[in-house]
Amino acid sequence: MANARPPLLYLTHRIPYPPNKGDKVRSFNILRWLARERRVFLGTFVDQPGDIRHVGILREWCEDVRAIRIMPRARRLASLRGFAAGEALSLPYYRDCALSRWIRATVARERIVDAVVFSGPMAQYLDTPGLTRRVVDFCDVDSAKWAQYAGDHRWPLSWLYRRESERLSAFERGAAAASDASLFATAAEAEFFMRGAPGLAARVRVMQNGVDAGFFSPEHDLPNPYPPGGPVLVFTGAMDYWPNIDAVCWFVGEILPLIRRRHPRTRFWIVGMSPAPAVRALAGDSVVVTGGVPDVRPYIAHADVVEAPLRIARGVQNKVLEAMAMARPVVMAAATAAGLAVSAGRECRIAANAQEFAAATLGLLEDAARSETMGRLARETVLERHSWPAHLAVLDRLLDGDQGSGIGFD
Repeated sequence: MANARPPLLYLTHRIPYPPNKGDKVRSFNILRWLARERRVFLGTFVDQPGDIRHVGILREWCEDVRAIRIMPRARRLASLRGFAAGEALSLPYYRDCALSRWIRATVARERIVDAVVFSGPMAQYLDTPGLTRRVVDFCDVDSAKWAQYAGDHRWPLSWLYRRESERLSAFERGAAAASDASLFATAAEAEFFMRGAPGLAARVRVMQNGVDAGFFSPEHDLPNPYPPGGPVLVFTGAMDYWPNIDAVCWFVGEILPLIRRRHPRTRFWIVGMSPAPAVRALAGDSVVVTGGVPDVRPYIAHADVVEAPLRIARGVQNKVLEAMAMARPVVMAAATAAGLAVSAGRECRIAANAQEFAAATLGLLEDAARSETMGRLARETVLERHSWPAHLAVLDRLLDGDQGSGIGFD
């Protein structure tokens, strides 16, 4: 008997397994959701050598997987072709003839009409004969992130990042115009995008991030990874990602010294894979850089405060949702809180500058009852408003042809 589930093309700029960093958490949960009712044909890139071994695992959810191994350094050189073409450098970085051939052959052979792509640059593959319904999950407005980078760097990087922002913004608008729906992780991101493309508002939707509150739960008996000593503050995330690098450098340079004036034994742990040289250089008596760890949960569970000092942040940060799900008190920047259904001082503390970050952290360190209450309320908020199934249902509606009447929340 033929499989009655309809086929679907799903394209991601990075292999969506294991779900151990922000974009992979979202893309993996989308994959699992789509596979419930569709035969998924996944095209993706593998940019970490160790991740190639996970391709076989993805067949649990996929009918077929075409994973293209790439070397980031070689791809960066190849992306320079974008200068000659007058396009964003992100596009040739993710342009691959082998993947394009696989997409065209698979769409034709399987008679695929529906496609979902994760990350804007992957939308360049949607101009494929046979596809009639296209959904682009931009997640964040990446072009705006490049603009932020430009403001934080000197020439010539400032010029390069500003150029990338302008060219990528034009591509994003064109890709959205050619698609049936565009998804963003927060209302703020969607509204920002629509300010530059008001004519596309009818096709813009919000699909927020969720969290696996069973996995990230305070009920688990997790070993304490921290040696005895003073209070522990923690930051988690992929440490080769510029917004995370900027966050920890700022915290160590300007915030931690203010905290240690009152609590000199305070330690700051930076937990995450691939720490950049600027991050490794922070390690010292009061700062620990772990690199990748098998399980991030013990580091969250036993930290006194989880810090999220992201000055360059767009969309909902999974690291924040995970900490809230584990009932830990979190101090975060205003940009990080923008996509969350939280009230400052209730489920978290929100800070605008180094002094406010230090004061908020000290307040939690010195008031255990308040810290515990904040963590409990944070988990309740996650359980009520940030489940993956509730958010991902918007995909089913879009793929079933329900376009609705414009921007909407999942």
